[in-house]
Amino acid sequence: MADQLDMLASGQIVPTSLHTEVQRSYLEYAMSVIVGRALPDVRDGLKPVHRRILYAMHELGLTPDRPYRKCARVVGDVLGKYHPHGDQAVYDALVRMVQTFSSRYPLLDGHGNFGSVDNDPPAAMRYTETRLSPISNDAMLSDISEALVDFSDNFDSSQQEPVVLPTQLPNLLLNGSSGIAVGMATNIPPHNMAEVIDGLVALIERPSLADDDLFRLIPGPDFPTGGEIIGTEGILDAYRTGRGSIPIRGICQFEEVHPGRGRQRRNAIVVTELPYQVNKAGWIEKIAQLVNAGRLEGIADIRDESDRDGMRVVIELKREAPAQRVLQDLYRTTPLQTNFGVIMLALDNGQPRQLPLRDVMQAFLDFREITLTRHYQHQLDKTENRLHILTGLLTALGNLDAMIDILRHAADGTTAKQQFQQQFDLSDRQADAILAMPLRKLTGMERQGLETEFDEFSQRRDDLTRLLSDRKELLKALKKELKALKKKFSDPRRTRIQTDEERAEESQQVEEIIAEAVEEETVVEFTQKGYVRRYSQKSYQRRQARLEADTNPKLHAIDDDPVVQLAAAITTQEVLALTRDGRAFTLSVEAIPNNPRQGKGAPLVNLLPGSVPPDPDAVVAQLIIRDDLLEHDLILVTRKGKIKRAPLKEFTNLTGRGLTAMKVKDSDELAHVTLAEFGDDLVLGTTGGRLLRFPLDDDNLAVMGRAAQGPQGIRMGKQETLAGCVAVQSSKDCLLLVTAAGYAKRLPIEGLRVAKRGDIGTQSFQFSLKSDRLVALLPAVPKEAVTLFTSADRTAIIPTASVPRQGRTGESDRIVKPNKGETVSQVRHVMVPDGGPSARSLTAAE
Repeated sequence: MADQLDMLASGQIVPTSLHTEVQRSYLEYAMSVIVGRALPDVRDGLKPVHRRILYAMHELGLTPDRPYRKCARVVGDVLGKYHPHGDQAVYDALVRMVQTFSSRYPLLDGHGNFGSVDNDPPAAMRYTETRLSPISNDAMLSDISEALVDFSDNFDSSQQEPVVLPTQLPNLLLNGSSGIAVGMATNIPPHNMAEVIDGLVALIERPSLADDDLFRLIPGPDFPTGGEIIGTEGILDAYRTGRGSIPIRGICQFEEVHPGRGRQRRNAIVVTELPYQVNKAGWIEKIAQLVNAGRLEGIADIRDESDRDGMRVVIELKREAPAQRVLQDLYRTTPLQTNFGVIMLALDNGQPRQLPLRDVMQAFLDFREITLTRHYQHQLDKTENRLHILTGLLTALGNLDAMIDILRHAADGTTAKQQFQQQFDLSDRQADAILAMPLRKLTGMERQGLETEFDEFSQRRDDLTRLLSDRKELLKALKKELKALKKKFSDPRRTRIQTDEERAEESQQVEEIIAEAVEEETVVEFTQKGYVRRYSQKSYQRRQARLEADTNPKLHAIDDDPVVQLAAAITTQEVLALTRDGRAFTLSVEAIPNNPRQGKGAPLVNLLPGSVPPDPDAVVAQLIIRDDLLEHDLILVTRKGKIKRAPLKEFTNLTGRGLTAMKVKDSDELAHVTLAEFGDDLVLGTTGGRLLRFPLDDDNLAVMGRAAQGPQGIRMGKQETLAGCVAVQSSKDCLLLVTAAGYAKRLPIEGLRVAKRGDIGTQSFQFSLKSDRLVALLPAVPKEAVTLFTSADRTAIIPTASVPRQGRTGESDRIVKPNKGETVSQVRHVMVPDGGPSARSLTAAE
């Protein structure tokens, strides 16, 4: 104890508050990850690990004209000198710099197994070998020295490493970059060298070049695996703002193939290129799963005929299968078409910034101008130093007899040096050079050589001085350098960009394919246990007629899987399904089982992509997308009251991967989804009986990006969760409020004051039991009924009109009486024909 007091008194222990220390430590950690690991530098386009690998290999002399060296040796050098992290992290970074399907212009040349497009792992580092590729050796590491770029201490101050490489090419655009930091991420696509250099030259010649002119020179990314970019809208968004989504698909063609002896020739879809970063083996497995699940029709067989000459995946079609329609299904349900999310985030002057294309290119040009200036200044200094020495040597040769006389009579070298300096006005270095001059320099030929060298260095000094004093000359040299690199290293574009005319023509073809499909009116049912099924109109009417016998007026056990949602649809429409973790998927109505045996249908989760959890409760909402709903907004609310507004039209024709509709934290989940129009009022309700009404406008709730979490909709108490969200269009509407104990009332909207989003709301339900809570908030639609589901798997159907109408402070009625330990868990709308409750509905409990 005394020792502890002594430490406190001596100042060795500094008292500090926990939250301050945690905040400081976390910020330091975050910035360390951002600057030291995850984000590339806008100047050389490299993260620290890549820069250290290249520099370590440069120090080892692993140039393209030298033999390969084991990767384990390179990794060991990088770890021991510059990068104190795991060896596997360094090796993974090295492997990616070798892979021709990952890097558009690989910076390393590899020998051995470095993985494949099928996601096969690379061999261990003790087996593989590597060396620098010509482009990294010539355009990134040439003449690297402290004169060109700044150096800093390594982790233990035993070595010096470059802060940035003096790259002559914008590697950030050529090879792209991807990384996840703390609270931010980057995902920059690769580009074609010739196009990027043309853009750089144009910016040098015309700094005020219009964006449209720049984008014509650089029309879009150029991925190493080829593929085809669909349209230019996503490219333009990414180039103008630094963020966008670029749809890309594989290259396909239709062929007639011969499956084998004794089998007839069949039509086939042959895929020769896949989108960037798509795992070929995983994609083929995905197709097989969809075919086996009945979600992809018309496919008879699939074979991978890829070899060292290129990719070739043959998808054989059934005899009557329409090839174009199968191809569109492949685009929609598999990664044959995917989106590349562009986030052009990089370190600019040590700070993370999201940069549009022009800013990325200008940052490189500024850096290259500084590097060239330092390079030419260094060359000028070396030239002037040599001229200084040559001037002294020529002075000595011009006064040779006097020099020899001084040397003959000087007592030692120091005396001779001093006399040289005094008599001929020479510097120390000049005098030393004269004393070190061999006798052969006195010959006529050697003298002529010194005079020629003096003239060459004088000319070089004048050239360097002109470059450094005239920025136009400097930029001219920069253009010449870029054009030389373009001629040496550029290659043709690999990724095709679909023109607007081709996009319009394809859209027309897709519409014709959809129009050729049989548009059948159907009825879709979603059940409580997560099943979905559909019937033709006639089949549904016959089925309903058979079910008209059940008139039991009490709460009773569920003897089947009751319908909780019913919708009229057309087979060419889509179902939008949203999961509790905030993701959205679309499913064609036609893919839903028609007239299922025993009327059970299929689990909705089984019809969605395999990434959806098999739990039926994973899907929180589903909606038939109709044309008349496309101008509506989706309102998504989580259990803890986070709310988000997103346009419904962004959720149509989704690929098999779906998309993130709302970012949901691990401790939260998406709980309520509703449709609304601009100008509607939104009402949020908590389990504590508080309601908040606010207008849906851009001030209260603006449209947000897909990955946004959304602000707080209503302030929640510690024990509260969200009970519901309703969109209302008129103050004459009513809300239906139902509690866990079976109490309910209809509340007029006009009784709720209009407030702002994020307020605490107004107490609008008076509970008869202290343990009771609000479980449902729904619109009270006249001539309809609601289905109540209890925790004991019992159900009752209550006509909305039978629930009493009361104000905020009015009492509620008990519309059902659950058994002891039983509560109302869910309330859903059902359709009620004109004339009262349907024959199947169950009235309130006695």
